[in-house]
Amino acid sequence: MAVKIRLKRMGAKKSPFYRIVVADSRSPRDGRFIETVGTYNPVAQPAKVEINEELALKWMNDGAKPSDTVRNLFSKEGIMEKFHNAKNGK
Repeated sequence: MAVKIRLKRMGAKKSPFYRIVVADSRSPRDGRFIETVGTYNPVAQPAKVEINEELALKWMNDGAKPSDTVRNLFSKEGIMEKFHNAKNGK
């Protein structure tokens, strides 16, 4: 089973709000998911991102692949750097 960390769209029309979820790559975008890792609100000024860093690192260590957008959010929060440092033993 290929597991992805991706965005699940919530909120009203023209007012998006996203949950960062861990899901099977075969399930639909807004469908079934395994666990919620955080939230992302692009409408807020500045954009508001809340991520449970411990859960995100746990899932990535277990083999979950973040989508391009989630990878970008993780990079801005410093999670990708921690993941690579832990993976390389630094």
